[in-house]
Amino acid sequence: MATTVRAAVCLCLWLFACQVRGSHIPAEMNRTIQSLLQHYKITSRERFDGKPVFPSDQNKKMETKLIFMGGVLESYEKLLGHMLKQLPTPSPQITGSNAQPGSAITPASSSTNNAGSVAGRDVRSELNYILKKVQELKKRRYHEEEKLLQGLQTLRDIKMNDRIVQSKALWQLPQLYEEASSLPEIKIQRRRRRRRQAKAKDRTRA
Repeated sequence: MATTVRAAVCLCLWLFACQVRGSHIPAEMNRTIQSLLQHYKITSRERFDGKPVFPSDQNKKMETKLIFMGGVLESYEKLLGHMLKQLPTPSPQITGSNAQPGSAITPASSSTNNAGSVAGRDVRSELNYILKKVQELKKRRYHEEEKLLQGLQTLRDIKMNDRIVQSKALWQLPQLYEEASSLPEIKIQRRRRRRRQAKAKDRTRA
């Protein structure tokens, strides 16, 4: 019970922080992640075991952090692709005209299979949507960093078959996606500030 309450408080504080500083996460993306977490369920003890899939170090230099976040996005791209491959292949729908005489498929079993197929398609479409958002951010903001990731091996040992890892990674994605979105803007702001300071010094010397 205490773990659940602590989780709820942490989530509320994180959502409040996003609202204050302006979230980069589209509302549709956030809703999709919450929906997927209902499919990839794990216990609170498993989720908050103190071992995040992607550790975050706030003391990293900006350039180092950009490279690291680019690696995180690359790992998410691979993880989401792997999760898509794990989903069952949707079975073709059998209409009454195509059904063979004496077929073993009954209306009850057919409706059950259709329900599972629809659920599978929902999860597939949601995972595809999240994958697209991650790929767009990576291509738009981390093109240069991607070149530096060719020799990076740190994030490639994730246990992608582990359901706990999959669920915990989804849980972390809003925070890490927000951080990955804001870092390039902070870098640009700092670069502009240095330019203004340099121009001010030149005018003072003149």
